[in-house]
Amino acid sequence: MKIALVQQSAGPDRTRNLERALDAMGRAASEGADLVAFPELAIDRFFPQRPDDPGAAQIAEPIPGPTCDRIAARAAELGLVTVFNQYELGPDGRCYDSTPVFDADGSLLGVTRMMHITEYACFHEQHYYAKGDTDALVYDTAVGRVGVAICYDRHYPEYMRRLGEHGAQLVVIPQAGAVGEWPEGLFEAEVRVAAFQNGYFVALANRVGEEPRLTFAGESFVVDPEGVVLARAPEGEAAILYADVDLSRCAASTARRLFWRDRRPDVYARWAERLAAVSTVPGR
Repeated sequence: MKIALVQQSAGPDRTRNLERALDAMGRAASEGADLVAFPELAIDRFFPQRPDDPGAAQIAEPIPGPTCDRIAARAAELGLVTVFNQYELGPDGRCYDSTPVFDADGSLLGVTRMMHITEYACFHEQHYYAKGDTDALVYDTAVGRVGVAICYDRHYPEYMRRLGEHGAQLVVIPQAGAVGEWPEGLFEAEVRVAAFQNGYFVALANRVGEEPRLTFAGESFVVDPEGVVLARAPEGEAAILYADVDLSRCAASTARRLFWRDRRPDVYARWAERLAAVSTVPGR
C-alpha cells in the first residue's frame, strides 16, 4: 500500500489550517495513497511552547466533534485511512493530546491519548495534557493493523514493545520535533531501532515551520521492519511524503523470526514483581 505523511505548518487561522489539511488528504488520495497521517496538533499552533497560553482551552474539542466530523467525512469521501491528532476535551473534563484513527469508510476506530507527558523549556505539556489512561492501542484498518505512538511516547521502549505485542504492522508517530531539540540524528536512530526490535514499519509525521519560540524541523520519514529508512521529507519545507510499504514483510522480519521467539516474558514478570516489592519499601 502507499502511505502519505502530511508535513505541514499551522498558521494562526485555524479554519484555514483545517482546509489545508482536507486539501492535503485529497492530494494524497489522488497520488494513490491508502493511508494518510498528520503531525501532532495538526491544525493548531503549538501552544505548549509557553506554560500559560490563554487560547489553548478554546481549541480543545470532544472526539467526535466538529473537527473530527470534517476529517471523518473527508476520509469516507476519499476511501482513506486517516491518522489525525488534536487537542481533545475528554468526557471527564480533562484535556488530552489525542489521535483519532478513522477507517477508509470514515468510521472512528478509536482514540489514542499520549501516555507520557513531558515538561521542559518550550514543551510545557504538563500544563495542558492529562496522562492517557488506555492501553497502547492497535487498530484493525482497511489496510492493516495500525498503532499510534504520539510524539514523546516514542522514547519509551515499553510503549513501543506493547504496540508490537498487540500485533502492529505499522506504527504512526504524530510528532512535534523542533530544530536542535535532540543531538543530531538521535530521534531517527531511536525510531529505526524500535522498528528493528519489534518488526513493524514506522511512519513519523513531523510539524514544520517557525513559531514564536520554536522552529519545527520537518524531515518526516518512514522506516521498514529492518530499521532501514525508506523515504524522508525535506527539512524546513511543507511537503507530503509518500512511501510504498508491504505489511506482509513484518511476519518475516528479523524481530519476528528471532527476537520475539526468544523472549523471556516469564522472567520479565518476576523482575516486575521484585521491582514492585522494592518500591513499597519505605525510603526507596
